[in-house]
Amino acid sequence: MSREWRASTFREDVRAFIARLLPRGWKGVGALPVGDVDAFVTQWRDTLATAGLLGLSWPREYGGGGLSHAEEIVLAEELARAKVPGGAPWDPMGMQMLGPTLLEWGSEAQKAHFLPRILRGEDRWCQGFSEPDSGSDLGSLSTRAVADGEFWHVDGQKVWTSSAQVADWIFVLARTSREESAHHGMSFVLVPMDQPGVEVRPITMLSGEREFNEVFFTDAVTHRENVLGPVGAGWKVAMTLLSYERSHVAATLPIQYEQEFERLLALVERRGLGRDALVRDQIAQAYTQLSVLASLGRRVKAQISQGGPPGRESQLIKLAWSEYHRDLAELAINLLGPEAMVVEGRQGPFLPYTADYPGAPISSGAWIGTLLHSRSDTLVGGTSEIQRNICAERVLGLPR
Repeated sequence: MSREWRASTFREDVRAFIARLLPRGWKGVGALPVGDVDAFVTQWRDTLATAGLLGLSWPREYGGGGLSHAEEIVLAEELARAKVPGGAPWDPMGMQMLGPTLLEWGSEAQKAHFLPRILRGEDRWCQGFSEPDSGSDLGSLSTRAVADGEFWHVDGQKVWTSSAQVADWIFVLARTSREESAHHGMSFVLVPMDQPGVEVRPITMLSGEREFNEVFFTDAVTHRENVLGPVGAGWKVAMTLLSYERSHVAATLPIQYEQEFERLLALVERRGLGRDALVRDQIAQAYTQLSVLASLGRRVKAQISQGGPPGRESQLIKLAWSEYHRDLAELAINLLGPEAMVVEGRQGPFLPYTADYPGAPISSGAWIGTLLHSRSDTLVGGTSEIQRNICAERVLGLPR
C-alpha cells in the first residue's frame, strides 16, 4: 500500500526510507556480486512501486504519486546519492521520457491505458528515432507509416535502439505524409514489438555488451489511435520527449559524476601523482568542467521545480556532460598508465551500476569499462557537432 509523502519534509522522508531499507555499510549496486545485481534491481523497483515512488509527479488517477516535479527531482537526487537506481534498466524510456510526454500530448484513453502499465512494469518501451542515414539529423528520416482503415502500416529501419531486445512497445518517429521537408509530415507512432513485421538485431558494442539494436519494420501494424499528438506533429512531440530526458539527466548525472570524480582523486592518491604539476592542472580542469555541469543542472532543476518546461540550459547540458565524461575517462586511463593495458577487476558498465565505489580497490577494469562507454556519450542523443549547431541557432540565435 502506497504511503503518503509529506511535501514539506520530502527530502528527509526519502533519506529515512532509503536508510531503513539498505543494509549497513551499503556502497552501491556496483559493490554487489555480478550475479546478484539483476535480482536486487528487480526487488528495488518493486520496493519503489509499493512505496508510491514511481511516477511521483504523475496524477493519482493514472497510478502516480500526485506530487510536484520538485519532489520528483529531490527523489532522483537522493537515489543517485545512495547509489541505487530509480527503476529497472528499461524504465528511463517509459518513466522519464514517454510517460511525461503522454501526460502532455496523449488522449485521455492513451493516458488511462499506458501510464498505469508503465508504472506496473507491464509495458517496456524503447525509442525508434535514429536511422542508418538519419542519426542526429532526424529531419531526414525515411521510415514511413501509411494509414489503411483502422491501422497504420510501418516500413523502415531504426538503429541504436537501446533495450529493443526486451521491449514490448516502441515509439517511432515516422513520416505519415508525402511532405518531404525536414521536420514536417512526421508523426509519433506507438508500435507493439511482438508481431511478425518487427525484427530486432542486436549490435555488439566496444565493451562487448549488446544493449543497442537495429529494428526493422516490414509492414508492421499498429492501431490508428496509436499516434501521440496530432498526425503530422511528430517533431514537436519528439522535442518534448527529449526535453524531459535531458531534465532528468540534469538532476542525476552531476551527483553520479561527483562520485566518479572522487574515485579519480583516489586513483591519483594511490599512484602518488598529487605533486605532479601537470596532473594537478588536469584535475583542476576536470573539476571546473564538473562545476559548470552542476551549475547548468541546478538551473534546469529550478525551472522544472517552478512548473515550467526545461529552458535553453537543457540544450547546453547534453553537450557539457557528454564531453566532460569522455575527457574524464581518457584522463583516468592516462593516469593508470601501463595498468590500463590489462583488465583487472570487474569491467563496470555505465553509471550508476559502476564497479568502482568509494572504499573499494581502484580497478583498471572499471575505468576501461567507463572509457568504452564514454565513447558513445558524444553520439547518443545527438552528436556534439549537431548539439553545437542547436546551441548556436536556438540558444544564441545565430544564423544557420
